[in-house]
Amino acid sequence: MSGDEPVLYLNGGFVPAATATVSVDDRGFLFADGCYEVTVAIEGQPIALDRHLARLQRTLDSIRIDFDAASLAPIHHELIERNGLADAALATVYVQITRGVAPRTHAFPVGVPPTVLVRAQAIAGPSRAAIENGSRAITGDDIRWGRVDMKTTGLLPNVLAEQAALDAGVDDVILHRDGVVTEGSHTNVFGVIDGGLVTAPADHRILPGVVRGIVIEAAHGVGLAVAEREWTLDELAAADEVFMTSTTAGARPIIEVDGAPVGAGRRGPVTTRVQGLYGEFVAAERRG
Repeated sequence: MSGDEPVLYLNGGFVPAATATVSVDDRGFLFADGCYEVTVAIEGQPIALDRHLARLQRTLDSIRIDFDAASLAPIHHELIERNGLADAALATVYVQITRGVAPRTHAFPVGVPPTVLVRAQAIAGPSRAAIENGSRAITGDDIRWGRVDMKTTGLLPNVLAEQAALDAGVDDVILHRDGVVTEGSHTNVFGVIDGGLVTAPADHRILPGVVRGIVIEAAHGVGLAVAEREWTLDELAAADEVFMTSTTAGARPIIEVDGAPVGAGRRGPVTTRVQGLYGEFVAAERRG
């Protein structure tokens, strides 16, 4: 099959996306009983694939789905090739694994194989304006469940948060629990305070983003201070710079929160430096 007809991987085989089906008794459909992972590929090269698969394995283990995430590495490359994405400027490979198909009851079914879906597609990615000139955000209550460190498919609160941003005419929501900043609707959040980075600790209240981890490691490598601690909405409002990290956007500056400018109201020097550090990581990944 060629890139003219999208192909995905489903339960052990490559099938046309147009004819792929999943049972209405799948527990992912009935209970959101499953997990997912997204990896970006640049001109056919997946970025930080080992880190994404390791995070997927942690979630699988946490929710007790028996599957070897590392086995999907060659599937990523095969789907990129089969879908004609080897030269695509930017693409994503999406993995979703559920507990499988079984009669509807809350307890885990016995002897049921998981449903495994992997698909690849080109995406537009963030605009140059968003990367260089920044984006705007609002704040909102974090109403998600207590284990968002697991990348599960129950994302209705995230959907509602993203829609709130759209309704407000901004780009994202910075979530908080009783005034303590957690993360965005699908991003991690960093502040620049006294010249160093501040971000929420990697506990049960946030998803430990892959780009978040890369940024922290790179910052440590160049002597840039990083504090992984609780920080508040008051600190957010007073921060010199704010940026968000995600797999598809890298590091994106936030220049306005709740209608008020962040710092000077433009991308700051620390954010620019972080973008450069992440760019160096991506370049190294592409070189192999």
